[in-house]
Amino acid sequence: MGFNVVMKFRIEYDSLGKIKVPSEKYWGAVTQRSNKYFDIGDFLVRPIVIKSIAIIKKAAAIVHARNGDIDKKISKTIIKAANEVISGKLKEHFPLKVWQTGSGTQTNMNVNEVISNRAIEILGGKMGSKKPVHPNDHVNKSQSTNDVFPSAMHISIAIRATGKLIPSLKLLNLELKKKVKEFSEIVKVGRTHLQDATPITLGQEFSGYHSQLSKCIERIEHALEEIYFLAQGGTAVGTGLNTKKGFDKKIVYEIKKITKLPFKPAKNKFAALAAHDSIVNFSGTMNTTAV
Repeated sequence: MGFNVVMKFRIEYDSLGKIKVPSEKYWGAVTQRSNKYFDIGDFLVRPIVIKSIAIIKKAAAIVHARNGDIDKKISKTIIKAANEVISGKLKEHFPLKVWQTGSGTQTNMNVNEVISNRAIEILGGKMGSKKPVHPNDHVNKSQSTNDVFPSAMHISIAIRATGKLIPSLKLLNLELKKKVKEFSEIVKVGRTHLQDATPITLGQEFSGYHSQLSKCIERIEHALEEIYFLAQGGTAVGTGLNTKKGFDKKIVYEIKKITKLPFKPAKNKFAALAAHDSIVNFSGTMNTTAV
């Protein structure tokens, strides 16, 4: 025997008009359209990327409140909602797949809409009304997907590299170092050209592995220095349009405080928006390590 579940909807609006959004979801019209028209496969945008975008939203709200550009009550509520996203509490409200148009606009808007609607709910307003917290005018203020998404990718890489990757590799390398000493008296036959050749100790063989991994860790840490430079503050094309002077330094400083990682504003925002050379370089170190 089956049960008929009646799903309730609310009407939200975007530049294309109105669309039905499930009543219990915090996302809005842009997310709903993307979820409908780009429902390809099962690979969702990773939670670490969502978390990193929410960190940017929180940092922006802090700067705007301090500058007097957003009402402090609204800013405080945006920060509260952003913290819920960062903690993973609202993870079921991010349904989008990695296949999207443009530069990740739908995911940026997904985060904007969730934070906006959650903030509206906290303030006792009507979800979908965009009042008193607007996803663009407040949550996305002084930002563009074009600087948010590259910055979020850098933040994601830095969090994972420092929090998991490098500590794990160092732990493995410590064990390899122990084996160098432990196996120092074990003599084995070395092989060249698929034939038994001259003697070698197992410790010497493991010293090679230890040396390789040591160099890989150095390469990763060196590549990470470039990852710490963020595009944030470049907005749409790198000029910083719709921001106040010094906004890039202020928001990156707040991101640095939130993450406890040494992020810095990218020296050239045009390059930071237009290319992902730092990520390609970092990916190269991953390839070397894997090989």
